[in-house]
Amino acid sequence: MNDTDLFLALRRSGYPNLAAFQAANNLPQTGVADERTQAALEPYLLGYRTVRLAQGDTFWRLAQEFGTTTQAIAAANPALNPQRLPVGAMVVVPLGFAVVPTDVPMTARLCQLCLQGIAKRYPFCQLQQLTTTAFGRPVTALRIGQGPRRVIYSAAHHANEWITATLLLAFAEDLAKAIAFGGDIGGSQGRALAEACTAYLIPMVDPDGVDLVTGALDSQGEEYAYARSLAAFYPNIPFPSGWKANLLGTDLNLNYPAGWSTARGIKFSQGFTRPGPRDYVGAAPLDQRETIALARFTRQIDPDLVLAYHSQGQVIYWQFQDIQVPGARELGEQFAAVSGYSLEDTPYNSAFAGYKDWFIQDFRRPGYTIEVGYGVNPLPLQQFPEIYRDNLGILTLGMLG
Repeated sequence: MNDTDLFLALRRSGYPNLAAFQAANNLPQTGVADERTQAALEPYLLGYRTVRLAQGDTFWRLAQEFGTTTQAIAAANPALNPQRLPVGAMVVVPLGFAVVPTDVPMTARLCQLCLQGIAKRYPFCQLQQLTTTAFGRPVTALRIGQGPRRVIYSAAHHANEWITATLLLAFAEDLAKAIAFGGDIGGSQGRALAEACTAYLIPMVDPDGVDLVTGALDSQGEEYAYARSLAAFYPNIPFPSGWKANLLGTDLNLNYPAGWSTARGIKFSQGFTRPGPRDYVGAAPLDQRETIALARFTRQIDPDLVLAYHSQGQVIYWQFQDIQVPGARELGEQFAAVSGYSLEDTPYNSAFAGYKDWFIQDFRRPGYTIEVGYGVNPLPLQQFPEIYRDNLGILTLGMLG
């Protein structure tokens, strides 16, 4: 458990430090996050507990004990009849806070815990692991909705743009809540969105790189040392805050077969000729586990639309070369109108080998790169409320088409 996870779990538990938490939970008061203590803290990261039903238990009693609602428990356990709860059955009890934190860095592990927590609270959400990275971290998709329209939303292709992962996770949780309880989201009924569309959200395409930038890697460990050795060839790029690539030093959003050779020529002319923190296109298109998996998944889903979330600039890029996709500009103009972002042509030096570029080229359907926020990456979390507000309309409109 890293420092971010520990801070978040303690804050949610209501205890000021580990020793106090351990004392309250009958654990050895070591002041250290040992294995037993981490297990006791994990529900505060997942956002739920699993409880074995005893004689006389009701959803109301469980809600009172764990600070939640009977509606939340019922939503998490659709197979259980609240009037006939079987003694000994296991029940998922959501805790009384949102699963997704929006004020701490989103690490790879925390992302996975959020996805698990959302899927447990709202079992109509389904998880699918697309791949594991070269360093063993999972890349996971969350499916929500059951409608005929299909969309794929991806985020955190670039490590220091991890705030986009928080954006998709927060949206997923709010959408699931609106579906479960009949609420609105972004001006639309959650249940209407679910009936219209099946959305696939991939919040963290580059979990290895994200962990480097957010400080989740051990600075004395082998992964960190390897990344530093690659960064040494690019001394003008801040380390690790300037890191965009995966931990093998390939910029994942320059690794798709859509003008890849052109991208290679551009980036080599700029000096990015070997693996490093950013802008190295790889030895060949789709030579990284993450891009192979996302391309394969995209072909499998055959979506009507993709959104690729990046930061920063408050701009929407909508085209690839001179390919004319019917309705793409018009939908992009609607995205711009609901977000306040500008709809622009992609600058030439950034116009090749991206995920959105490959999708437009191969599928001839609308694809957009959306650059959220403003400033220098990684963006400060103080911007998150504005980023979420600006993009909620895009995310819901994309589901409706």
